[in-house]
Amino acid sequence: MAVEPLANRSSTCRARVILADDDVLLREGLASLLERHGFDVAGCAGTGTELRSLAGERDPDVVVCDMRMPPTYTTEGLDAVLELRRKRPRVGVLMLSAHADPGPLVELMNEGEGVGYLLKSRVLDVEEFTAALDRIAAGRSVVDPDLVPALFAERRRTDPLDELTTREREVLELMAEGRSNAGIARRLWLSTGTVEKYVKSILCKLGVQASDEDHRRVLAVLSFLGGSNRPTERSAA
Repeated sequence: MAVEPLANRSSTCRARVILADDDVLLREGLASLLERHGFDVAGCAGTGTELRSLAGERDPDVVVCDMRMPPTYTTEGLDAVLELRRKRPRVGVLMLSAHADPGPLVELMNEGEGVGYLLKSRVLDVEEFTAALDRIAAGRSVVDPDLVPALFAERRRTDPLDELTTREREVLELMAEGRSNAGIARRLWLSTGTVEKYVKSILCKLGVQASDEDHRRVLAVLSFLGGSNRPTERSAA
């Protein structure tokens, strides 16, 4: 794949992206899809080692990476992007996985803003997938909706979640997906002011510190759902 020099990058590109997946057909298909939708695909990698090298050469805005890659097909992708983020904190990361595993999600979210985790089945919805990349490139958080029930299921039976009303649970699920108050309002056909009241009530009932900052709010909720009643200091307002 021809790579455009950094000096010639178009200002109209949505983001500069590197793709990492050992499935050649999938990554080439994603590359073609993203290019058609205005993204600058800077290159593709088939292993974590190739991703590390390519990211150092091509200066991406966002890395889209499979969770499991050669040689062991366990956490090579996650390990590579965590290492990359610690060296280049500004690079956005979107992890793709065939499995709804909340453990890696919480670990990834702890790395800061501009990260996301989607199931590979979500790629089939082109508009949703490209919108997720836009959000990550803008420093926001993206969480696959199917992971939210998995996080709920991991909580013990008697906990503060039982105190939430049906509507509060709906708002909480959308919060965990990384949606803003305005986005939640549009989804549930509520006013933004009403959503703000629900959010304050939810965070109060869960004992989670409130925050106006998007990523920290999502991290606080995910930390709680992942099993910690007390968000870490990083997730505080």
